[in-house]
Amino acid sequence: MTAHGSFLPVRFKRRSALLKLLYKLVDIGSDPLGLKLARMILALKVSGKNLLNVCKLVFKISRNEKNDSLIQNDSLLDSLLEILRFEDLQTNNEAFLYCLGAIKFISGNAVLLNELVNKGTVEILFQLMKQINNIKESDTRFSNLGHLLVQLTATLRNLVDLPLSRCQLLCSGAVSELWVVLEQRMNDKDICANIVRIFSKLSSYNDCCAALAACSRCYVLFLALLNKHQKKQDLVVRVVFILGNLTAKNNQAREQFFKEKGSADTLISLFQTYNEFDLNTKKEKHEGEENKSKQKHPSEAEDVLIKLIRVLANLSIHPNVGAVLAANHHIVALLITVLEYKSVDDCEELVINAAATINNLSYYKVRNSVIEDKKLHIAELLLKLLMSSNMDGILEAVRVFGNLSQYLEICDFIVQKKVYKYMIALLDAKHQDVCFSACGVLLNLTVDKNKRAILKEEGGIKKLVDCLRDFGPTDWQLACLICKTLWNYSENITNAASCFEEDDINTLLVLLASFLDEELALDYSFDRDLRDYHKLYWETEFKPVAQKLLNRIQSHHSFLQPITITSF
Repeated sequence: MTAHGSFLPVRFKRRSALLKLLYKLVDIGSDPLGLKLARMILALKVSGKNLLNVCKLVFKISRNEKNDSLIQNDSLLDSLLEILRFEDLQTNNEAFLYCLGAIKFISGNAVLLNELVNKGTVEILFQLMKQINNIKESDTRFSNLGHLLVQLTATLRNLVDLPLSRCQLLCSGAVSELWVVLEQRMNDKDICANIVRIFSKLSSYNDCCAALAACSRCYVLFLALLNKHQKKQDLVVRVVFILGNLTAKNNQAREQFFKEKGSADTLISLFQTYNEFDLNTKKEKHEGEENKSKQKHPSEAEDVLIKLIRVLANLSIHPNVGAVLAANHHIVALLITVLEYKSVDDCEELVINAAATINNLSYYKVRNSVIEDKKLHIAELLLKLLMSSNMDGILEAVRVFGNLSQYLEICDFIVQKKVYKYMIALLDAKHQDVCFSACGVLLNLTVDKNKRAILKEEGGIKKLVDCLRDFGPTDWQLACLICKTLWNYSENITNAASCFEEDDINTLLVLLASFLDEELALDYSFDRDLRDYHKLYWETEFKPVAQKLLNRIQSHHSFLQPITITSF
C-alpha cells in the first residue's frame, strides 16, 4: 500500500507475483482472512480466471450466514456491484453467476439488504436483466444465462421486501422486464417461481398491484403458467394469490381476466385437481390417523383452494362475469362439494370462502342459474354452518339465506326447519352485519302474510325494535330494513296493541319521531366523507317507509301493500 493508505496501481511490477501470493493465502481456509484477500484481489481489477476464482471465494464465504457480520464491516459490496456494472457479461458469464449468487446470500441479511438497496442494486440488476432479455432463445448462451437469471430473480425477491426497492422497481421499468423474463423462461420452474414470488409480494401493495395489472399480457402469462405447472403447488398457490389481489378491488381487472381465452376452464381444472388432492389426503388421514388431532393450518391443497375460491368470489362481483359464473355447472358443483365434505372446524377459511362465493352468485337471477336449481340443497348445507360457533361462518350462511329467501321454496324451508328462530336469535348478536343480514331474511319472510306471525316468537318484535334503537342512528340501511319488516308485519293491523307490546309501541313512536327529524338525523352521520350519502339515503329510502310506519302505528290501520327486497 502507498503512504496514503490506497492500493498500488492496478498495473505495476510484480503484480502477478502478488496475486499468486494472495491466492496462496486463500488456501489457509480462514473466512475472515479470505474476505480481506477477496477485497484486495478485486481492488486489483482482475479479469478472466482470476475474476472467476475470487467470485467463487466470495460465494463460498457468503453462503455461511455467520459471516454476515464480517461482510457488514467490509467494503466488499461495492466491489461486487462494480463487477455487475462494468465487467462484460459475455466473457465473464460464470464469474457473474458466482457474483450474483454471493449477492443473493448477502441479501438474506436485513442490514446488508438495506445497504444493497441504498447502493442502487435494483437499477444494476434491471440493466443486467435487459442485457439477458436481448439474447434470443436460438443463441447458444440462452440456456446458460438461465442459471444467472435464477440468482438475479432470487435477489430481487429479497429486495422487494423494502419500500425503497419497490419504488425503484416501479420507476425503473424493471416490472416490464420481469414480464419478458417470465414469457421467455416459462419452462424454467425456478425462474418462474422466483418471479411469481416477486409479483406475489408486489401485489400486496396498491400501487404495485396497479403496475402489475397495467401489463396487457399479465393474465395471458398467468394462465399459461397455471396450465403448464398445474401440479407445482408452491407456484400455483402464489399465482392464484396474485390474481386474487388483482381482482380484489378492480372491476376492469375482473373483466379483463375473465375475457382471456380459457380463463374459466383453467380455474375449473385447478379446482378439480386440488379438490381431488384434498379428498385423497382426507381419505388417507382418515384411514391412518383417526386419532390424530386436527391440524391448525390448511394443507397445501386447501391453501390453493382457499385462494382459488377467493378469485372466483372477486370475479363474481362483476355483473356480467357473475351472471355467467352463476350458470356454470362445474363451478357451482365444486363450491357445493366443498360445503358437503368440509366443516368450518376442518378448514375455516375454505368453508367461509366457498359460502361467500355462493352468496355472491346467488345475487344473480339469471336464466339457467345453477344456484337457483340447487337452492334447496345449498340451504340444507348452510344449516351446518349456521349452527356452528363461528360468527364469520354464520354471517356468510345468513347472507346466502338473505338472497335465497326471495324464493318461496326457501321461505317454506326456513319455516319448516325453524331457521327463522336462528335469525331472530341473531338479532341479539350486537353485530351490525349479522343483524342486517338476519333482518333481511325476516323481511323476505314477511312478504307472505301467512308467515308474519313468526315474528312474535322468540321475542322477535322486541329484538327488531332494540336493533333499531342500537344501530339506527349510525346505519340508515339497517334502520330502513327494520322499518320495512315491521311495515310488512303490521299490514293488517286493526289496533297497535294487536301487533306490538305497549313498551314496543312507545319505543317505536319515540325512535321514529326522532329519526324523522332531519336535523337530528344528519347529526348521526358519523363520517364526514359519507355525509352526503347518508343524507341521500335517509331522504329517499329511510324517511318514506319510517313515516308510513309511524303514521300506521298512530292511526292503527293502513291499506298499503307489503314491501319486498331484491338482494343483499
